[in-house]
Amino acid sequence: MAKLSFKVLLLLLVFLLLGCNDQVELNHGLSESDANEVAAELGRYHIQAEKRTNKDGITVMVNATELNRAVHILDAAGLPRPARTNLGEVFQKNGVISTPLEERARYIYALSQEVESTLSQIDGVIVARVHVVLPERIAPGEPVQPASAAVFIKYRPDLDPDVIEPRIRQMVASSLPGLAGRADKDLAIVFVPAETYQDKPPEVSFGPFMVTPERDAQLTWLSGFIGILILVSVAGVFGWPHWKRFRQRNKPQASKDE
Repeated sequence: MAKLSFKVLLLLLVFLLLGCNDQVELNHGLSESDANEVAAELGRYHIQAEKRTNKDGITVMVNATELNRAVHILDAAGLPRPARTNLGEVFQKNGVISTPLEERARYIYALSQEVESTLSQIDGVIVARVHVVLPERIAPGEPVQPASAAVFIKYRPDLDPDVIEPRIRQMVASSLPGLAGRADKDLAIVFVPAETYQDKPPEVSFGPFMVTPERDAQLTWLSGFIGILILVSVAGVFGWPHWKRFRQRNKPQASKDE
C-alpha cells in the first residue's frame, strides 16, 4: 500500500512539473544573432526564452502562459528583424538573361536593402525603410529626372531624431547614386516614434486573490496535487486497518489449504 501511494505521488509530481513547463514556439528559422536579440529583449521583461537549433535555423520557445506578452514585446521592439538581401544575392548568376528594366528594378531593390540594413544597425532604430528613385530619362530629348529618396525611421524613445537626422541624411545621400550634393528636398526623412510597450501582466482571480496567468496555472496544479495528496493520505489512514484485517483473515485460510 505504501509503495503504491509513493508511485502515485511520484507520477503526480512529474505531471505537475510538466504542466509548469509547457513550452510553445514563438519564432522559428532565425539566425543566431536574431535569436540572441529576441532572447535578450524578452529577458528584459523576465520572460525566459529557450533556443533550439534545427535544420532550418533556430527556434525560440517560451512558456505558453507568456506567449501573448512575448508577441507584443517583440512587436514593439521590431524583432525579429526582417531578412534582407544584399547586392551579391540579388545579382547572383543563375543563367537567365535579364532585361534592362529587370536589371534596373533589381538594382534599386538591392540598394534599398543595403541602406535599410545599415540604418537598422543604429541604436534606437526599430524599423528602417528606404524608397529610391534613380536618375532616369523618361523619353528621348526629355531632361533627366533627378534622383530622390524617402527614408522612414521608426525609433525608440532613447533616440533623438534631431541629433541623428544629419548623419542619416549624409549617409543615405552618399550611398545612393545621384543624391550626393543634392538639395534636402530630394531626400525626405520621416521619423515616427514607436509606441512604448506598457508591460502590465494580465491578472486572473484565484479565489480571493489576483495573480498572473502563469502563477494561476502553477497554483492550480499545486492545489490539485495537494488535494490528491490529502485524498491518498485519508484513504491510507482509513484503508490501512481494513487491509490489515483482510490479510489476517486470509492467513488462517492459507494455513488450512496447506
